[in-house]
Amino acid sequence: MENDKFSFKLLKSSNEFRRGVIKTPRGEINTPVFMPVGTQATVKGVFIDDIIKTGSQIILSNTYHLMLRPGVERISSVGGLHEFMNCKLPILTDSGGYQVMSLSKLNKIDRKLGAIFKSHIDGKEYILSPEESIKIQKGLNSDILMVMDECPKKTKDYEKIKLSMDLSTEWAMRSKYEFGNNPKKALFGIVQGGLFNDLRKTSLEELQKIGFDGYAVGGLAVGETQTEMFKVLNNIVPMMPKDKPRYLMGVGTPSDILGAVKRGIDMFDCVMPTRSGRTGLAFTWEGRVNIRNSKYKNDNTPLDNKTSKFNLNKYTKNYLNHLFNTNEMLGSMLLTLHNINFYQELMGQIRYHIENGSFLKFHDRYFNKI
Repeated sequence: MENDKFSFKLLKSSNEFRRGVIKTPRGEINTPVFMPVGTQATVKGVFIDDIIKTGSQIILSNTYHLMLRPGVERISSVGGLHEFMNCKLPILTDSGGYQVMSLSKLNKIDRKLGAIFKSHIDGKEYILSPEESIKIQKGLNSDILMVMDECPKKTKDYEKIKLSMDLSTEWAMRSKYEFGNNPKKALFGIVQGGLFNDLRKTSLEELQKIGFDGYAVGGLAVGETQTEMFKVLNNIVPMMPKDKPRYLMGVGTPSDILGAVKRGIDMFDCVMPTRSGRTGLAFTWEGRVNIRNSKYKNDNTPLDNKTSKFNLNKYTKNYLNHLFNTNEMLGSMLLTLHNINFYQELMGQIRYHIENGSFLKFHDRYFNKI
């Protein structure tokens, strides 16, 4: 049946920015879309039913962390990640490449074997090859799988980035072979190449020769400035296939998202709304609010007058300030839910304004505000 297949349809495009829909057997995903991050099979501090109520259409989970705890066998024994965490939404799993980079003191890279690393939990040694990453993701039964790549840290060393890009291309081919053919699921390739335009172009061309269901831009959100990131996108996104989803990994702030949508990106994920929520930073339509600030001690106004979901406005800044300054977990829960809801409201407005031809005005109004 056609509904059981993964597909992407472009509904509208203007300049570079686009409005589309991804179809999966678990439901449709309207793009541009933001994916809340559920690293350990949970979006920290929020019930999955409330995640769905925010308008979230897909979540991301993490291969590296789940292979360590609780282990893929435990998850696959109940049917996969959806059953394990009681999630009806489509799930994208990353390959573990970024975690290998971020925990580089614990690992080494072998071209043939993959990433050889010690667990940050107990020091046990693991080998994560491209084939093993795909096998784990299959065991998790996610809907969108990512190829295994090497995600290098920001550097001006051209040869180092080229070697890494070549390795990622080889691993992408091995990932594709292990994935095989499953029309119900998708495998995305990851464009690498650092800040070097020619390497990004080569990476994309080689990935297209292999052939993937979607293409991600990786190796950003690793210390570069927003200006540098946008320069990379200005160069590479126009070359990316128009009939496949485009995913910017690990990004970012509301202005990052607005700027990347403007340049043609369809999919985003980032820990920012949840991590910020846990530490007292709220995103609102009037700008960011550090709720720990003493100026909110007697402020009995709501966090954001423009939001109405969950009736979160019944909690005043005064009360939220108290929760955070007494380390009450409810504060983190409320702000995390608020931030995820804000991000989904932002994506809803982005889609609305693309459909109605007013996205550039919307972008200009909020780019430096939120």
